[in-house]
Amino acid sequence: MSMSFTYLQNLVKLAGGDRRLQPCLAIYYVTMQCNFNCVYCEDFGQRRNLEAIPSLPLEDALRVLKVMRQASDSLMITGGEPLLYPQIGPLLERARRELRFRHITLTTNAALPRLEGLLPRIDRLVISLDSLDPQQWSGILRMPVEAAQTVQENIRRYALRQQADHFCLILNAVLSPETLPGAPALIEFCRQQRILISFSPQMVNNWPRYDLLVSPEYKAFVQELLNAKRRGAPVLGSLAYLQNLLELRPFSCYPTLTPRILPNGDLTYPCRPIEKAGLSHGGRPCNLLQVASWKEAQAISLAQYGPPPRVCNSCFQQCYAESSLMQARPFDWLMEWLLYPPSRRAALDRYAPG
Repeated sequence: MSMSFTYLQNLVKLAGGDRRLQPCLAIYYVTMQCNFNCVYCEDFGQRRNLEAIPSLPLEDALRVLKVMRQASDSLMITGGEPLLYPQIGPLLERARRELRFRHITLTTNAALPRLEGLLPRIDRLVISLDSLDPQQWSGILRMPVEAAQTVQENIRRYALRQQADHFCLILNAVLSPETLPGAPALIEFCRQQRILISFSPQMVNNWPRYDLLVSPEYKAFVQELLNAKRRGAPVLGSLAYLQNLLELRPFSCYPTLTPRILPNGDLTYPCRPIEKAGLSHGGRPCNLLQVASWKEAQAISLAQYGPPPRVCNSCFQQCYAESSLMQARPFDWLMEWLLYPPSRRAALDRYAPG
């Protein structure tokens, strides 16, 4: 099912008052193990490895992916650090060859050498980088400066592999009061390397860090980000999402657009933040190893927790906000589609800073 057809199908559902939308992207946390200790990460890191939910063996993981494939033909493999999953290579290979996922994204911290051989098996590679200053970046990672330098060296090397291996490289930067001064340099770095970049605010319990909410510097940077996007900067993210970053207002969220599956196969419903809160309107209704279809998983979720909430008052994570904003605003979606190709590759040759 094409992304455009799914989008139109969901518009029809919304017109009829049905918020049980067809996913545009299925997200699988293949492992919760991580080799870094990022200061702002609330879920993962070496310090939490002993508490992590165990991962599935390869064949069971593929059974989970088989059910997820019924939900969407676009897959994101994430973690933790997914390269710590021992069978990550065969998993990606068979997800494409046997399960026929049309579009596969891999998120990673890019510190491990085994990534090199995986590049031909993915469509998008997302790497975290919050600062070009190795000393500052190592402090965020809580790792030696050599680890920060390795990440930056690998980014430069993988940027050169994009055309040959047919994937798109994207950096993801978390905005905090500490990293804001160096954020413009990240955009210029991406322009030089011909890669894309996305920005999201640092979250504390699913709410943007208070220092950002009251920061004139934050608002000035996001406004400039909007202007730079219009000029063709290599910025991944719709104008609607960037405007939402600027205003940080509640929005109508459709979390079933991007369902999350934990390493053991548990479905988190309606979204990860609500599931983690442990309240009565969300949780883990089923494990995909115990259901025959995505339709069955949806039915179990609705029976146990009811429909998704209508308005989100706390979460501004791009993976939720972007898809929800685009689904709710057909005109904005169409303009993004027309002005920026589906890959969201900006006009790097035409971009003029300032």
